[in-house]
Amino acid sequence: MQKFLRICATASCLVALAAHAQTTPPPAATMDPAVAELKAGRDKIAADYKADKAACDAMKDNAKDVCVEEAKGKEKIAKAELDQKVRPSDSNARKVAEAKVEAAYDIAKEKCDDQKGDAKSACVKQAKAEESKGKADIKAMKK
Repeated sequence: MQKFLRICATASCLVALAAHAQTTPPPAATMDPAVAELKAGRDKIAADYKADKAACDAMKDNAKDVCVEEAKGKEKIAKAELDQKVRPSDSNARKVAEAKVEAAYDIAKEKCDDQKGDAKSACVKQAKAEESKGKADIKAMKK
């Protein structure tokens, strides 16, 4: 732009430049509304995740680990739900369901770490059973 201004010193060039500046919409105005919504949603999800994860910093031991898994799961689910909202499809609906099942499993498995021995084994087994059921339900959605 500065090169153009140095070259264009005549009044007609400056008038043409001013007319071009007035007719060219700013980049944000030309952005597809779906893309704008997706970007705004992703920015909000990232900010929420950062805040949720920061809240976990005050915790200790396994409670902190569970809190972090919950924050990760919430983020993953929110991203999948945003994609489904912006571009609704059967595939995106399955991705939402998959994200929920994965998050629930990861959180449940992390909660099992508080237990010892047979109780921990039973807890992990229960978490895997619930994950398997969730995955089976998702497969049924495909048919």
